[in-house]
Amino acid sequence: MPPAGTAAAPTPATTAVATTTTAAPAAGAATEPIPPADAGRLAARVLGLLLPHRRAADPEFDARPEHFPLQLAQLADFIAAGEPIVFTLPGFPCKSPNPAKVLGHLPDEGERLSLTFLDRLCAEIGRLHPPGARILICSDGHIFGDLIDVPDDHIDAYSDELAAMIDREGLGHLATFDLRAVFGDLPYDRKRARVHERYAPTVEELREQVLTDQETLLLYRGITRFLTEDAVGFTGTRSALQRECRRRAYGVIQRSRAWGELIAEHHPRAVRLSIHPQPAGVAKFGIRLLAAADVWTTPWHSSVLHRADGEWELLRSEEAARLGRPVLRDGRPSHYEAR
Repeated sequence: MPPAGTAAAPTPATTAVATTTTAAPAAGAATEPIPPADAGRLAARVLGLLLPHRRAADPEFDARPEHFPLQLAQLADFIAAGEPIVFTLPGFPCKSPNPAKVLGHLPDEGERLSLTFLDRLCAEIGRLHPPGARILICSDGHIFGDLIDVPDDHIDAYSDELAAMIDREGLGHLATFDLRAVFGDLPYDRKRARVHERYAPTVEELREQVLTDQETLLLYRGITRFLTEDAVGFTGTRSALQRECRRRAYGVIQRSRAWGELIAEHHPRAVRLSIHPQPAGVAKFGIRLLAAADVWTTPWHSSVLHRADGEWELLRSEEAARLGRPVLRDGRPSHYEAR
């Protein structure tokens, strides 16, 4: 699932972040400040840990730490202050509504492996930077759930199980944040509308970007494809479906951009990660969670196959079923084991 306009800043009374759905992530205590030159060198080493897992929009480019000046500066800021590094990662929204792609509407082995990877990455950073690192997973399902035809109760159940999974697995470097944490007790529709009004770019701005910016065009096409694939039960013609999904794709990008702006407002110093492919040198660093043939594939759009060579791969559930047998965990379908 996906990832700004100018708006008045929300007041703390209306958007103060509530306690996240998991306990505060573990991190080492703050240490003494570090000289800027030393902080810069250490920031490059930390970025070097991220690079092997980069989800790149420019895979042919031989990316090195110096090609990410914004992220280096953000990392060096935490390091120089002797503080834990904070990353934000929008994603983990909900499962696709297409049963040909997923095993159900709750997190499964794909999410568990992805969360474990993210926690392990934070632990590796902690060996270089003793105050440690933590990742705030900013679940965006409620932001565009009405546009992707996933009911809010399914999104709640997915988010709650994600938080429970983090707790069960002891993933102390991770925490979660979602739309339930802002705007008090307003219903979801009003929360979505408020986020859209305050932070979203206009459709006209996005149309211009689709025409002039290659990355926005690729994002628009990717989201349109997902919406088309996930349109279960559509009764109109194929061309009508494509028109509808192209229209909704703009809405998904608007809401996703708006969510990103809200997160940045609450966590202005955080290093911004993305589950979408990103080129070097932009504001977000694309992170790959699990192996997949398609760089746009995520655990919530697929199932996971445990291959005979011991590796894990994200595939459409119907494809994984042809290659393996289903495995249950806690009485629910979890993944496929290669035959």
